[in-house]
Amino acid sequence: MSHYTNPGLPPARRYNETMVTLAVQAGGQSRRMGRDKGLVELDGRPLILHVLERLLPLADDVVVTTNAPETYAFLGVRLASDSIPGAGALPGLATALEAARGERVLVVACDMPFASPRLMAHLLDLAEDSDVVIPRRRGEFEPLHAVYRRACLPAIRASLEAGQSRMISFFPSVRLRTVEAEEWGPLDPSGHSFFNINTPDDLRQAEAMLAEERQATAQETKPDDA
Repeated sequence: MSHYTNPGLPPARRYNETMVTLAVQAGGQSRRMGRDKGLVELDGRPLILHVLERLLPLADDVVVTTNAPETYAFLGVRLASDSIPGAGALPGLATALEAARGERVLVVACDMPFASPRLMAHLLDLAEDSDVVIPRRRGEFEPLHAVYRRACLPAIRASLEAGQSRMISFFPSVRLRTVEAEEWGPLDPSGHSFFNINTPDDLRQAEAMLAEERQATAQETKPDDA
């Protein structure tokens, strides 16, 4: 039995009066880390708990996609497994959207402990008129810190049937809204939202980043000497 505590879900609510699902992807093979990344501890808690605790306030529904559901049962949230384990990121996205109860789905990787609620809330707002709302950083999309509508499923399935497995392969078939650095930067000046942990060195860097984040928060809340 896990010694971790259930983070608990927030009170039932609606974001902009429309149900929103938070889908945390925990189906990766973690070759470079050598163990399940979602359960790797940062500050004494699994990485996936950091992600959930940051983004739960935005969601009405939560699902974790994993091919090892027994290891995530302690979370007390819905779990969904890929029909073909290890098939890749795009099938994992299809699994998340199929399991989602909300039309808009926040998709984030389990190894992104600095996922930004402010940035995700902005992406959700933009998803009113788009099927995919995705940040782009240094010319590259960030598909695992993005918002997708369940309406993307037919295009995703068509890509998979055509043998295309890249996360962006279905983008030409949907309404795409790209969020460039000029737009997301003010919401996340550090860019830490997109930091993911693949190796022990990344984990050590995350520990330093977390300490800096806490120090900055303490400075912001420190009362004036006057």
